[in-house]
Amino acid sequence: MNRPTHSHAPLPDPTSKLVEGWHCLHLYYRVDQMALNQLSPSELAEGREALVHLLDPERPGAPARLQTSVVSGHKADLGLMIMDSDPLLIDGVRQAIRASRLGTVLQPSYSFVSITEVSEYVPTVEQYGDKLQRSEGMKTDDPAYTAKLNAYGQRLPMMNRQRLCPDFPSWPVTCFYPMNKIRHPLANWYMEPFSSRSAMMSEHATSGIKFAGRVSQLITASTGYDDWEWGVTLWGRNPESIKEIVYTMRFDTASAKYAEFGPFYISYLKTPVEALDHLQI
Repeated sequence: MNRPTHSHAPLPDPTSKLVEGWHCLHLYYRVDQMALNQLSPSELAEGREALVHLLDPERPGAPARLQTSVVSGHKADLGLMIMDSDPLLIDGVRQAIRASRLGTVLQPSYSFVSITEVSEYVPTVEQYGDKLQRSEGMKTDDPAYTAKLNAYGQRLPMMNRQRLCPDFPSWPVTCFYPMNKIRHPLANWYMEPFSSRSAMMSEHATSGIKFAGRVSQLITASTGYDDWEWGVTLWGRNPESIKEIVYTMRFDTASAKYAEFGPFYISYLKTPVEALDHLQI
C-alpha cells in the first residue's frame, strides 16, 4: 500500500537579515564631561576623526541609512538613527563607538530596536476600491472610480517601498517616541474587531495626510524587539509642525482612547562634524 506523500514548501535559510525591509536602531548618548576632560588633545583629535568617519553615511561599508542629530534637553546629547537589512552591521556602529577613543565620553542613555513593516491597515487595491464604494458612494462603472483606483494602485508599491526601505528627509527637526496600543479592560485595542481598528487607523491616517510637505513620518515595529510595540519617527520642516501633528493626532480615537506614549526625544539634524562641534567635543 502506497503511503500518501505530503509536499511542503522549503524552509527559508537561517539568517539574521530581513527578507524585506530593514532593521532600525535609535541610539542616544550623553557626554561624560569628566571622561572628556581626561583625554589629551591628541586623543581627542583621534577620537573626533574616528567618529566623524564612522558616522559618515557615505563611507564604504556604512549602513543603508545613518543620520546624526543633537538632542534638546537633558535626556541625551547625541542622537543616531541607523537602518540596514543586517542588524549586526547596525550594531557594529554601536560597538565601534564604544571601542573608540570617545567610547568613555559618549555614554549610552537610551536605545530603541525595531524593524520596518507595511502595516496591516494599509489597504490593498481591492480594499481601497471597497472603501471608495462604501464611504464615497462611487460605482465601479464610474470613470472617476477607475481613475482613483488606478492612481492608488500605481502609488501603492512606491509607498510600501518607502515604509520598508525609507529615505531620510533632510529637514532640520526630528522627533522620536515609542508607543503602545493599550489593553485597558474598557479600551482594549486587541479586543476590537479588525474592521473597527481599520476604520480608526484610517481616521488617524487622514489626520496625518494634512501635514504632507511639512512632516514626514515613519512607523517601525518593535513587538518582540523592545519594550514598546512601535517606534514613531517624525521629521519636520520646522519645529512648530512637530508639535502640531502630535497634538492634532491625539484627538483621533486610535490615540485618544487606545494609545500610550513613551519618552519623547526632539533633536536637530547635523553632520557628524557639526554635531561634535555643537557638543564641544
